[in-house]
Formats: sequence, C-alpha cells, structure tokens
Amino acid sequence: MNDLESLVQAAVADFGAAPNPAELENAKARYLGKSGRVTELLKGLAALPPEQKKTRGAEINQAKVRIETELGAARERLAEAELAVQLRAEALDVTLPGRGRSVGGLHPVSRVIERIEQIFGSMGFDVAEGPEIETDWMSFTALNNPENHPARSMQDTFYVDLKDSEGRWLNLRPHTSPMQVRYARAHAAKHAADLAAGKTIPEIRVVAPGRTYRVDSDATHSPMFHQCEGLWIGENVSFKDLKFVFSEFIRQFFETDDFDVRFRPSFFPFTEPSAEIDIAFRSGPLAGRWLEVAGSGQVHPNVVRNFGLDPERHIGFAFGMGPDRLAMLRYGVPDLRLFFDNDLRFLSQFR
Repeated sequence: MNDLESLVQAAVADFGAAPNPAELENAKARYLGKSGRVTELLKGLAALPPEQKKTRGAEINQAKVRIETELGAARERLAEAELAVQLRAEALDVTLPGRGRSVGGLHPVSRVIERIEQIFGSMGFDVAEGPEIETDWMSFTALNNPENHPARSMQDTFYVDLKDSEGRWLNLRPHTSPMQVRYARAHAAKHAADLAAGKTIPEIRVVAPGRTYRVDSDATHSPMFHQCEGLWIGENVSFKDLKFVFSEFIRQFFETDDFDVRFRPSFFPFTEPSAEIDIAFRSGPLAGRWLEVAGSGQVHPNVVRNFGLDPERHIGFAFGMGPDRLAMLRYGVPDLRLFFDNDLRFLSQFR
C-alpha cells in the first residue's frame, strides 16, 4: 500500500469514527485544512523535479477527490442519524392544545454588535455599513495586497462570476476593511478643496461592523462570520491613542478594569507596524490566559494614498476584531457554530 492509499484509508477511518458533525469537521481539517496532510503534500510538489510534478500532482489530486467524496458521505450519514434522533425526540402530538408565541429577542451576536457601536459611538466614532459583494480592488488592491496574494484564491475567498463596469472581479467581502476605503475616500472627496489648499480637515473616526465570508468552517470559524473594523486618521494620531481607545473599549465591553492588554508584533499588508491585541483577565474562569481579540497597526502609507490622502500629513491606526469571538468570550459559548444553528433552546437564553 503506497503512501497516498494509506492517507486515504486513514481519512476514511477517521471520518467513519467521528461521532458527530463537529468531530467530523475537525477530522476534515487534519486532511483538507490549510495545514492538513493533503495540503502539505501539494505544497511539497514545489520541491520535486519538473518531470515528477505532473504525475505526483495528479496522484495527490485523485487522493484528495476520494477523501472529499468520503467526507461528503460521512456528512450525509451523520446528518441522517442526527435527523433521525431529532425526529424521535421532537415527535409532535397534534392532539395537544395550541401554545402561544413567546416574545422574541435580539440574537447574541446582534447584541454584541450594538454594544460595540454604542461604545465606539461614545468615543466619537461614526458607524459605516456597505455592500457585502465587493470589487477585487476594494477587497485587496486598495489595502496593499498584491495581485498574487493567497487570500485572493478560491481557497480563502468566495468569488462571484461577475465583473464590475471597470472589469474588476467581484467577491463576497472577506473582511469589512473595504468600508474603511469607501468611508475615507468619501471623506477626502468631501474636503477636496481644503486638502488642495493645504488646510486641516476633520479627522476620520469610523467603525464598520458587518457580515464577511471566507472558505473556513470549524469550532471557531464559520464560512459566514462577523467582523468590525475601526479606523482613526488625522494629523497627529499615534499608537498611544490606539492603546487608550482599545483598552477603554475592553473595559466598557466586559465591564471590568481587572485585565491587562498586550500588543504583540505581527504582520498585515495594510498596516506598518502591525500588532495583534491580546487581553488577559486577572480573575474569573479565563484568569491568566492571553486571548487574541484583534489585529491592529498604523495604516500603511500606500493605503493612506488609496484613501485619497497624503501619508506625509495624515497618519493613524486601524484595527479589526470579530464580534462572534467577543460574544463567545462575553457569554461563555464554546462553539461558534451554536450562534448559527438557530436552536431556540440556545437562543432563548439571551432574551
């Protein structure tokens, strides 16, 4: 038995042993995820001689198709079993008297987004909303992502088989960052005369919450999720302002002063320098654990230019965070997918 056949058999065994959909998706990630075994084999093709790449690549792709087929069959099996259990547990007695409808309530993620908007609104930030189908230029090029950036591939981004009037491909936005570009360009256009005259214009302070889309699905990732981007641009805005703003946001959001904030060096194409923002609570069930809650950084000069502003005069910071993850932390929810299962037994707890 060759290595690929062994890999397929191992995947079949793992898929067959998965007791529930969550475990099945975790098993899928071990083989077909971004760091999965099949993905690593495909990456290894680069090291092979040219005459071997085609044959080896075809063999790996055949194994991948077999694994995906087995994954689909396992999903159907678990879905059918889950449905059978649900039908047995939720059998209806149509002779029972009717029941009145209870009062509904906001979804927990909607609650968190409203809370984010209120907190940043109290600090002078506007709230911006925009299209969920964006141009390739807005999603990537304007944010200093080169044309060969991997996030543009079908593995990371949902593309729409259409182009805009300028011939640019459309996609379901992978982040709400395009709203930073749209808002800043509108702001620059509104104050174009003052900019041309060298006058100081009002600062840009905006948060952009909304739905975003990426090809990803496990206990902490969903193909559709929520993101909130923030932007503050002016003539004298620094990392000190970023630290104050975000620390104040965390204090108000979690209603505690009992935490520490850490800015950990990182890399994002649209900011330089860049930092991940971690928090650690000093007490409670999460005490002592550093939790990543946002990415941030000083807006890259190329992005400032795409805003229609002069990076020699205008400087500032941007940050991005996931309301879904903040909701998990605030409400102690262990699995992101619970937010999207529409199970009233779960959702009714937040009424």
